[in-house]
Amino acid sequence: MLFPTLNFGLFFLAVFFASWALAKRTDTRKLLLVAASYGFYAMWDWRFCVLLALSSLGNWAVGRALANTPSEDARKPILLGAVALNLVVLGFFKYADFFLLSLEGLLNAAGLARDLPLLSLVVPVAISFFTFHAISYLVDIHRGHVRHAAGLLDMALYLSFFPQLVAGPIVRAAHFLPQIAAPADATRIAMTRAFLLIGIGLFKKVFVATWLASLQADEMFRDPSLYKAGDLLLGMYAYALQIYCDFSAYTDIAIGVAALLGYRFPINFDQPYRAASPSEFWKRWHISLSSWLRDYLYIPLGGDAGGARTYVNLALVMLLGGLWHGAAWHFVIWGALHGAALIVARAWPIALPRALAIALMFHFVCVTWVFFRAGDAIKALDYLGGLSRLALPVHASGFVMILIALGIASQFLPKDRLAFVETRVLSLPAWAQGLALGAAIVAIDAIGPAGVAPFIYFQF
Repeated sequence: MLFPTLNFGLFFLAVFFASWALAKRTDTRKLLLVAASYGFYAMWDWRFCVLLALSSLGNWAVGRALANTPSEDARKPILLGAVALNLVVLGFFKYADFFLLSLEGLLNAAGLARDLPLLSLVVPVAISFFTFHAISYLVDIHRGHVRHAAGLLDMALYLSFFPQLVAGPIVRAAHFLPQIAAPADATRIAMTRAFLLIGIGLFKKVFVATWLASLQADEMFRDPSLYKAGDLLLGMYAYALQIYCDFSAYTDIAIGVAALLGYRFPINFDQPYRAASPSEFWKRWHISLSSWLRDYLYIPLGGDAGGARTYVNLALVMLLGGLWHGAAWHFVIWGALHGAALIVARAWPIALPRALAIALMFHFVCVTWVFFRAGDAIKALDYLGGLSRLALPVHASGFVMILIALGIASQFLPKDRLAFVETRVLSLPAWAQGLALGAAIVAIDAIGPAGVAPFIYFQF
């Protein structure tokens, strides 16, 4: 069930009114939201609900064991075992065939040809996201950031809550559990901001991302050998803006939907293409994932330990971050390139005019997106090789060029732009705001292309 569809709109309206009708019955309301979340998840494949339920039950039990074990030395093996089990389940579904194929290639290269049996598993939707939620919950209990173990109902809702289940943002237990433990309060509904975020998200997904994909990016990446530098460069820009608009749209809508149910999610994107350095980019792009990798992987590895160890930590984190995005070597290369950029920027800092640094960083990110999008490393290199065939663009329409220009310009709007619009809209009554959102949805649907493609990050 996709966000920008009538089915989801009807589903959410039913959940919205039912949940607020139960505002004074906290546990019943939670049970309703869990049932709704499992129903939402079952729309993808009902079998995945079993895995989600087992993850909730198992991590709830481990959380209680951690909370009831006062000794840090005694808690550590419990934590390590539970984290390892979560990662084994994730690795089994997501990476088993990747490692088998890689091993088969190594054996063939060594003259020990073997046909290894592939498992051909269906990767459960959102397994990466709910696994990361579970791990952060257990680690935060161990560290004392979560003071009390969640009840089973709270744990089930934390892992399954439908706005963020499929593609994030990754919400920390210490941030979300106190919200669902508290009685529902209609005064917590940030209705105006929620409507604005949902409207902006729909516009970015249905209009900007979909048109950029269908008119430019998909065509260029389908067979880059047919095009020359001008068109390929615009295709690269189009995909950079497509993936930003696509993914940030999902989190905008998720944050807005959660807000209408009375819950606050953290910001997940902050104009990433205005970054002037690799580290700044990762403070602005998919903030919930980059901060998760920092707090639960980079720092435990030693973080900024100094010297070569810091560089090894940076490289390892980005390699694993690349592999997290997909079981394929082109994702590993994407992560390795970002890791190398972080190391170079730290080892040899060069003071450049900010405008030049932003331009260089934007183009570096665009080049790495080619590996992300191309499907494999050979196709990515073919695409980049085509940039040497110098020629002006002949395939791109004026409409595409305007979308690209406006997309880039939007990265430099004032940071308080949403708050500025929100203060103007707040003067309208709630019914008028809802009517305006409805009119905006109809208009967006009218000017967007037919059909709605799945969000890019659903595959992760």
